[in-house]
Amino acid sequence: MDVGTQLTALADPTRRAIFELLRAQPRAVGELSSKVPVSQPAVSQHLKVLREAALVRSHPVGASRVYEVDGDGLLVLRDWLDSMWDQALDAFVDAAHRPDPVGETSPPGGPSPNPLP
Repeated sequence: MDVGTQLTALADPTRRAIFELLRAQPRAVGELSSKVPVSQPAVSQHLKVLREAALVRSHPVGASRVYEVDGDGLLVLRDWLDSMWDQALDAFVDAAHRPDPVGETSPPGGPSPNPLP
């Protein structure tokens, strides 16, 4: 799954609200439509986009379908976010180990005061 597709799917406020509801617990379309300000057919269309982005999945329960967050698909997004975090941490470590370009050893803000004799 493409992270861009997932981010685009979550960019819509209604889809994000539906996704948040599903994070709390699996729900059927009828229950979701009673909690968001759009019609049941619109909820179904939003769920289709979320499903195609591998953010939710569904399974039949009786005559209806219950939707839940797709943990496997969400790993794609998490791995992408983690890679940015790892990259930021690596850059921090590199900067911390880089020698001071002016050769100063004083901490930021100037030299430490001399201790009293």
